[in-house]
Amino acid sequence: MKGRDRVRSAGVGGVVGVVRRWGPVRAALRRGGDAGGFVAGSRERARVPGEAVGAEPRPGGGLVRFERSALRVRVAAGGAVFCGWDEAAPEPSYALGGRCPEADTRAVLEPDTDGGWRVVSERLRITVSRRGAVEVGTPGGVVLRRDAAPRWWETEPGGGGRWVLHSRVSPDARFFGLGGPAAGPRLPAGAYRLWNAGVDRAGGRAASVTMPVQLVVADVGCHLVFHDATWDGEMVLREGEEGAGSGHDRDARCEVRMSGGPLRYWMITGPPARLLRGWASLTGTPARPPVWALGYQHVLPSGASPREVREAVSAHREHALPLHGVHLGADDGSGRGAGAATPDGARFREPGAALREVARELRAEGVRLAAAVRPEVWARPGGVLYEEGLALGAFVRDGGGGTVRRQGRPWASVYPDFTDSRVRKWWGGLYAGLVGEGFSGVCHQGDAPASPHVLGDADAARGVRHDLEGRGGAHLEAHNVYGLAMAQAGWAGLVEQGPQERPLLVSQAGWAGSQRYGGVSAGAPVTDWHGLRASLAAVLGLGLCGVPFTGPEAAAWDERGRPSPELLVRRFQLAAYLPLFRGGDRPDAGRGAGDRGPRGHGPEVMAAVRAAAARREELVPYLVTLAHLARRTGAPYVRPLWWHHCADRALRDCGDAFLLGDALLVAPVLEAGLRRRAVRLPRGCWYDTATGVRYDGGRTVVLDAPLERVPVLARAGAAVPVKVPGGGTALEVWRPPAGRTGSGLLIREPADAWARPEVERLTVSEAAGRTVVTGEDGHRVDLPVRVRG
Repeated sequence: MKGRDRVRSAGVGGVVGVVRRWGPVRAALRRGGDAGGFVAGSRERARVPGEAVGAEPRPGGGLVRFERSALRVRVAAGGAVFCGWDEAAPEPSYALGGRCPEADTRAVLEPDTDGGWRVVSERLRITVSRRGAVEVGTPGGVVLRRDAAPRWWETEPGGGGRWVLHSRVSPDARFFGLGGPAAGPRLPAGAYRLWNAGVDRAGGRAASVTMPVQLVVADVGCHLVFHDATWDGEMVLREGEEGAGSGHDRDARCEVRMSGGPLRYWMITGPPARLLRGWASLTGTPARPPVWALGYQHVLPSGASPREVREAVSAHREHALPLHGVHLGADDGSGRGAGAATPDGARFREPGAALREVARELRAEGVRLAAAVRPEVWARPGGVLYEEGLALGAFVRDGGGGTVRRQGRPWASVYPDFTDSRVRKWWGGLYAGLVGEGFSGVCHQGDAPASPHVLGDADAARGVRHDLEGRGGAHLEAHNVYGLAMAQAGWAGLVEQGPQERPLLVSQAGWAGSQRYGGVSAGAPVTDWHGLRASLAAVLGLGLCGVPFTGPEAAAWDERGRPSPELLVRRFQLAAYLPLFRGGDRPDAGRGAGDRGPRGHGPEVMAAVRAAAARREELVPYLVTLAHLARRTGAPYVRPLWWHHCADRALRDCGDAFLLGDALLVAPVLEAGLRRRAVRLPRGCWYDTATGVRYDGGRTVVLDAPLERVPVLARAGAAVPVKVPGGGTALEVWRPPAGRTGSGLLIREPADAWARPEVERLTVSEAAGRTVVTGEDGHRVDLPVRVRG
């Protein structure tokens, strides 16, 4: 590349000049400021595309050539648009759920005005200017997004370097996604690091799940953008400002910076339901959890024994708390043998036969066991797993070919390289030990990975190498997909070892496409009131990124282990309406199981927790329907209030309430001492499920929120499948407004856990003063109907 084809890059923060030593750049990277990584060095230049020099039509679009780059534009058959600079292709990609979708042959590349080019499809119009700016809008000319020409920073003599892309959207636009940062669900202006770095306790969020998936909601329409680059990066958002009729609007802006990798992205447009359907078609439909995983599950701390598992189950029965699963903590390296540090068998202090007996007893009672698995393997000479991995060459290596080790007690740890297909197959085969011990599910922990000494810090990990499906590459490229690749290995192993039933797999870390292999935990954020709000933001954000099965652990204590009864109640009440419902024990409760969690806080707390758990138990058939719906369409169980009303700006800014499916609106209490709260209602009619009072939507109402419950409203005309005493299913129907009909869906769990069941579409109407529920054929449904409202 010739020198005249380059321009000098400016310093960060307005400081212009040349950085003469590597030290300041390294320090900036260690601080996590990606902008610091773009400070120009003495041998770095910024490259821009230059002028357009020609184009080459191809199926679905074509290739636009510039003086110093080329842009590939491709419209897929489903309507998604791919843009790849430097001729970047959609594959290989860890995000895609299968082969790249076929091109829409109706979309044709053709010349545009002023030397540019355009591609017009059924839903989109993509315009490429002669200097490399890309504008995406509707065929009628409504602009949704404008991307400026990108810039690359390369070290001479050239080769894939860092890049930056600036975009503009409507002034009224709101940003969502990115894996569910604590500041969400609507993302305010600021910088968001795209690096899975474990739990950010200061921010109270699950930073082990970051995704470059951005959903933009504006008056002109909604669109989803996914920057398919796994490297360490940063997204900077700036909100716009409308000129109040003066015409001096300021667009909302987005700046994406990546430390490497191809500059390529996908874009989908349409209402939210279409966005998530298109996203699922690209990255894979969500894995459907087993029915038992939709009920309440209890988390035991590291070191629990089979005897303590029995005690915890008995305590739940004694206090009339429904229980469907028990999660066992992973080995923390202390040698106590908790849960399973690795999937080569659950290492309890008692022999494996004792665990198998417990699993058999609990399964008969409807309770399943789930083991926690960490990717660290103890580097113990003579250890079976360690020696097998060495022989296979399975562990992450440094630049010199040596195995990367993390020092610890009693042994150092090594990490499997899950970006190697051979390692994934080997690791997945080890899950036979867990299935043989009676486990029905697995929770991955430490899969970011978050070790500050080895793999967690971007600067410290610069010398670490990965296989990356045979391509070879740096840990900076593999880090964000490490948890995704581990989930792929675990899911394949569980399905192969236990094909008769659907397994549960919950990862701590994730990336785009994680939904294919199960759920993603909303992390273990700070368990104070700020953390409660952050938990809801994480669930909503992950759902909009295509991961619907998620939820935090319903526990409440400060860093010293002191419990907060009110916070514990509010956490349980929120978690009872989230997809993954788990509760934990206090870390300082000692070894006795009977006095842990809500059971040690008195009758008032216990009654409120019991009521929340009972309502969750009733809603399991509704959650089964939502799980099947997510599998088919990608729609999350938990949805923002603007899901059907994107033009309502007040709903876009509402982050303290949510929809559970289409039928229920949940308004959790997220502040201490609150006993009444305001709720912004979407249009339509809504019933308070506790009082039966009906409210007209499109406005804000104030509802009672006593300690024993949170406000939950039902949409008028909704039909909600619920569980009745004895285990059967009934329909809880809310009267439609006079002269109108309502609707609902019912998807029953099939006998074959892997089968695709039929969808029963329900219609709710009034006839002769009675509320009637009929199916698509006009006949009444064969379930009891409980009319309310």
